[in-house]
Amino acid sequence: MSQRWWLILGALVLIGISSGASILIYTTVVGGTGEPSAPISAPTLDLSTPTPDPREAEIARLSTEVARLAAENAALSTAAAVEAAATVELAATEEATSEVTATPEAAAVLFRIVPDESEVRFILTEDLRGAPTTVIGKTDQVAGEILVDFATPGSTRMGVIRINARTLATDNDFRNRAIRGEILQSSQDKYEFSEFTPTELIGLPETVAVGDTISFQIIGDLKVRDITQTVTFEATVTVVSEDRLEGSAKTTVQRADYDLVIPSVPGVANVSEAVNLEIDFVAARADA
Repeated sequence: MSQRWWLILGALVLIGISSGASILIYTTVVGGTGEPSAPISAPTLDLSTPTPDPREAEIARLSTEVARLAAENAALSTAAAVEAAATVELAATEEATSEVTATPEAAAVLFRIVPDESEVRFILTEDLRGAPTTVIGKTDQVAGEILVDFATPGSTRMGVIRINARTLATDNDFRNRAIRGEILQSSQDKYEFSEFTPTELIGLPETVAVGDTISFQIIGDLKVRDITQTVTFEATVTVVSEDRLEGSAKTTVQRADYDLVIPSVPGVANVSEAVNLEIDFVAARADA
């Protein structure tokens, strides 16, 4: 090989080394330390807002139906028949209303997630230096509230679940810095937190007691950086005691839905498009 080619090859090597060093320096600088700006907390549920009772909608529907039937009877029957129908309607409404009133006032109990006993994870796959690798990033910096209605489980509510994305950590510090600096951009204060806002709970049972384990779906809006998408978590919760809940939930999202672009880094390839999101949590009674 001529001296000229050796010089060209040497220059390319130097450029490659320089480029790699630049990537390393940039990622190190923008990735930050991973320390949270403040202890984790989440918006509190508005307890002054009455918890909706599913039976109220059914009572309203039945009352409307009774009124409709009464009107039809009025057109075809005598005044006595109309009066009888009205009496039936009033009795049915009063009976149904009394059932709702009988719900214990203290049926709804507020629980708060305990960060020290909880964990949020993301899971994806990649090829690291040619070897298939499962990447798990996790944190215990998660907060949120659950208002459980033991008398009418269908009226249970969940507040915003907030996660400090800056504290998510894998087994590789360089990867962590890339996540904070370039992927989630959580090193920036405006993107430090990701939030899941539940909008609907599907599949809750009619009754629940201490010792029960229930499975249901949580539909809501997941916000990562400035992008929000609707997702559905498959959840399981065990009522360990009157003062403690233990549960888990999981879903799968696509990186493209949140514009999560993986930076070009030597040795990293084939990062999966699908990302599994999981949470294991403990929630303690707020007034315990």
